[in-house]
Amino acid sequence: MNELKKEMPARSLRRKQGPPEQTNAEEFYYLKQMAAKTPMVVILDNDEELRGWIEWYDKGAIKLNRLQGPNLLIQKNHIRYLFKEEELRERARPRRRVRSEEESGAAGS
Repeated sequence: MNELKKEMPARSLRRKQGPPEQTNAEEFYYLKQMAAKTPMVVILDNDEELRGWIEWYDKGAIKLNRLQGPNLLIQKNHIRYLFKEEELRERARPRRRVRSEEESGAAGS
């Protein structure tokens, strides 16, 4: 049996590589918002809501410039999430309900 093991080539024990630690998606998102000076809403982990635009970022923090109040350096580990301010306006708009063909046909009968 040992002779067979010696004759057979050893299988390489390659493990499937995990995903890359950094995809650069975060960097791309911040750079895009910084270049456009997009108004952002930042929700902190204590439910505080901050508004402004991102001037600067690094691995652990972002600098949020604001029209009202001082500019802030916020540690990323205290940010629950952030989104574009325009998304608030889109949610606040009442949406018209599009009638289906069945409803419009039933209304005309």
